[in-house]
Amino acid sequence: MYENQIIKEPKWKSWIIQTTTPIFTPDQCRQIIECGHRQPPQTAQVGMNKPGGGTDTNKRVTTISWIPFQEMGHMYRDLDKFIQTANENHFGFGDVRVTENAQFTEYPVGGFYDWHMDCDTNMAHEPPVRKISMTLLLNDPSEFEGGHLELGAPGKFAELKQGHAICFASFINHRVQPVTKGVRQSLVVWFGGKPFR
Repeated sequence: MYENQIIKEPKWKSWIIQTTTPIFTPDQCRQIIECGHRQPPQTAQVGMNKPGGGTDTNKRVTTISWIPFQEMGHMYRDLDKFIQTANENHFGFGDVRVTENAQFTEYPVGGFYDWHMDCDTNMAHEPPVRKISMTLLLNDPSEFEGGHLELGAPGKFAELKQGHAICFASFINHRVQPVTKGVRQSLVVWFGGKPFR
């Protein structure tokens, strides 16, 4: 016999969190920007190995580079320490760690990234396991206008200060609105692990 058995998540859980103190100082942010500029720049793509993936300026306009583990080992250690605590206190996912190079992103005037998720719904495309996504603002917000990160639905903005980050479950839909002045510089990090069960 069936009966109503509603199962609820623990009240301490959250799929979106924002830092209240900076993860990196302005000087550390400058070092990350300089490291990003030393790497080969790429025109950002969409699709994560999906059929039809690639460069699509109707969905994404930004320049990226990848931060090698060996060049910024201290940065990755700080990020791993942060995410272990954040995951334990808010997400509750199993086996979370840095599994991919971090992405240095620059959004120029007109740069944007339309609505998307950081993980796929079809595992046949062999996407990496991504559980938590992080966007960390590297430059001072006074240096650009626009470029707001929206999470979940239009109008839900994340206002970030330099060195601060927002973390969210990688299956949450999000976008970066067009930059209207200056350049928005950010660090994007994905934390993965064993597949969800």
